[in-house]
Amino acid sequence: MKTILNIVGARPNFMKIAPIQHQIEKSDKLTPVLIHTGQHYDEKMSKVFFDELGMPQPDVYLGVGSGTHAVQTASIMVGLEKEMQRIKPDLVLVVGDVNSTVAAAIDAAKLHIPVAHVEAGLRSNDRNMPEEINRVLTDSISNFLFVTEQSGLDNLKGEGIASERVHFVGNVMIDSLVANLQKARQSAILEQLEISAREYCLVTIHRPNNVDNPENLDKILSAFEVLQAQKKIVFPIHPRTRKRLSELGFGDRVARMKNLILLDPIGYLDFMRLMEKAVLVLTDSGGIQEETTYLGVPCLTLRENTERPVTVSVGTNQLIGMDTHKIVSHAQAIMAGETGKGRIPELWDGHAAERIVRILEDKL
Repeated sequence: MKTILNIVGARPNFMKIAPIQHQIEKSDKLTPVLIHTGQHYDEKMSKVFFDELGMPQPDVYLGVGSGTHAVQTASIMVGLEKEMQRIKPDLVLVVGDVNSTVAAAIDAAKLHIPVAHVEAGLRSNDRNMPEEINRVLTDSISNFLFVTEQSGLDNLKGEGIASERVHFVGNVMIDSLVANLQKARQSAILEQLEISAREYCLVTIHRPNNVDNPENLDKILSAFEVLQAQKKIVFPIHPRTRKRLSELGFGDRVARMKNLILLDPIGYLDFMRLMEKAVLVLTDSGGIQEETTYLGVPCLTLRENTERPVTVSVGTNQLIGMDTHKIVSHAQAIMAGETGKGRIPELWDGHAAERIVRILEDKL
């Protein structure tokens, strides 16, 4: 049996690793070991996701907590190096683009352990995004690069990465969505919030460029002020975003928006239910661009770029940027029913993890 070390750390990782963990558990050639770095560590950002996704308790929990990018990445590397030396895995598998991803990949490469990167090849071409640095570095030292969309294949080819290391397998985020959609439909979150399907917008904002930049945050809030007069806005708010609203002096302004419903971070199933029934989603998240595309829900991405261009070219996503007028006009058009239907990208079928595990069984 070959030992696969699965690394998770932050909320987006959990939905990506869960189907792979479950698939490896079924294998008669591979055995999984799960390490949670603790990059996201509180109950609502972490534990609830393990429970809802049916994930086993981690074999190792590092508990690194928050910090600057350097502090957090260094803490993860120190903790993981010891565990890799102790466990001696045959492969380290990382997902996505968070600090845990790049930290684990660097550790493994320096210990001469093969690395598999799930969600390889995605590029925003914006080096101001810390996630972009993490993606490029991780791909450059990975032995297995598992790609979700055509742009990933094109990017890796352009960067000179050998084609035999690259595998187009589909999207494990969609595996989790497909596996849990019926459970999510049992959620009572709409009833609890006293809202009806298509009668609200769903919002997630967390990127530093949006929440740390007073000018950009002002533009977003100006759009919300207009939109909340027409539809309720449901906003599960990241603790850091809530803190920044207060620090930057926007607290009173937010409080005056009577149709803005601020929630603490919520679980995966409740969020999926809210997403499926929203008239539109406004976000700066990468994964939500993908999930809304699969669900056929209109999505406005409040960024100037996206590392997931297939969600724009064939899906329901539109890149809007930071212009208040543009955000409002596009949202109002969607509310008025002026929106085309997207389609589901190739291999986003709920079976990506099966393809990944089959390749690992064959190659290791």
